[in-house]
Amino acid sequence: MRKCSSSLLAATAISALAISAASAADLPVTTAPPPAPVIAPVPIFTWSGFYVGANAGWGWREDDREPVFLAPGPGVPAGLSGTLVFSNNNDGGFTGGGQVGYNYQLGSFVVGLEADIQWADTDQDQNVLFVPGNGFAGTFVPGVFNSNAPEWWGSVRARLGVAFDRVLVYGTGGFAYTDDNTGWALGGGVEWALPVNWFGSSAVTFGLEGLWLTFEDDDNNFNGPIGTFTPVGGEPVAVAVPATNNNDSDFFVARAKLNFKFGTY
Repeated sequence: MRKCSSSLLAATAISALAISAASAADLPVTTAPPPAPVIAPVPIFTWSGFYVGANAGWGWREDDREPVFLAPGPGVPAGLSGTLVFSNNNDGGFTGGGQVGYNYQLGSFVVGLEADIQWADTDQDQNVLFVPGNGFAGTFVPGVFNSNAPEWWGSVRARLGVAFDRVLVYGTGGFAYTDDNTGWALGGGVEWALPVNWFGSSAVTFGLEGLWLTFEDDDNNFNGPIGTFTPVGGEPVAVAVPATNNNDSDFFVARAKLNFKFGTY
């Protein structure tokens, strides 16, 4: 009896296994889904990085040369008295050069440092007017006075701006210099990051900038001939005076800039 029960249990188990296998065979075969494609993230533009570029524009010069008072004495003959008055010659000319700098972006703020060197074509003669004084007797013809404006200048400036994605609005200021004078520069501008990356750069930017520069013209004071005086009944005499006081020279520049940025995208 016990033997029959064991046989029955074994047969039942074998039948159950066979039925399970048959049922599993009838189920549809499923496979694992393919892996999702890897999409590279779109790089986020940043103003951080080194840059180098060129610029060109127009400069307006304002020379404030102090008047020269003439009275008989060393270099000034008797009978000559009066004042040489120089007009504030506001002439202009082309200016162009290059710049190099570095920006670092912190959130929406951008800080940086830029140095540039420029050539300027604004050296023109100054207009002068002679106003006779008490005791003047004769004829005085003023000479030709050059402005002595520098033919080149440069600056080293800090920059601070706010970025609106690929547009940067900034202010700038710092040290300015010429071949024989120093001063300061102050201004501002706007830059756009163009959708190109020429010459292996990470970005190309185009900007418009205005700068106001002022120099103390210590070395531009004349101390030589200033004209010719002919006294009544006498012969023409060259007139020379000693060095005058310091004069200020202001310079405004409006220019376009093209920069090639290298570094972080």
